[in-house]
Amino acid sequence: AMGSLGRCLARSLPRGWPGLSPPGPRCYGSAPPALQEKTLVVAKPDAVQRRLLGDIIQRFERRGFKLVAMKLLQADRRLVDQHYEQLRLKPFYPALVAYMTSGPVVAMVWEGYNVVRGTRAMVGDSGAVGTIRGDLSVHISRNLVHASDSVETAQREIGFWFQRDELVPWDSGD
Repeated sequence: AMGSLGRCLARSLPRGWPGLSPPGPRCYGSAPPALQEKTLVVAKPDAVQRRLLGDIIQRFERRGFKLVAMKLLQADRRLVDQHYEQLRLKPFYPALVAYMTSGPVVAMVWEGYNVVRGTRAMVGDSGAVGTIRGDLSVHISRNLVHASDSVETAQREIGFWFQRDELVPWDSGD
């Protein structure tokens, strides 16, 4: 019997491969636990204000990633300073802090196979058609979401936004 990763890989191969089922939706989130990654996604104040959370979450679910933590909160200066510490000396930093503390945000942790790279591709750049930012953002400084840029960064950032017991492990029926 083929495991879930094998079934997902089989569905992502071209039609006509011997002994494999026809392709269906790709199962990017499915993989053995040892291959799973976690990433932080923060829906910024403009995403909340414009009521785009459902669309953003739906994109991750359709991709096969698994939501393991989510909370709505008003980020304070301390949290924003921790999260964006590497940008503190940039000229735009005061505006970034003002923006990130201007309204509620939704912090999420998504889990899945290659979730960091997959999320970065889904988030994209403003103007990139088919991406969250390209399809939904209205200005480069109002880019809707933050996504961790590496597995190591994700681990650090998740620790800023969530306590360990706020992440909910669960088995997917994929």
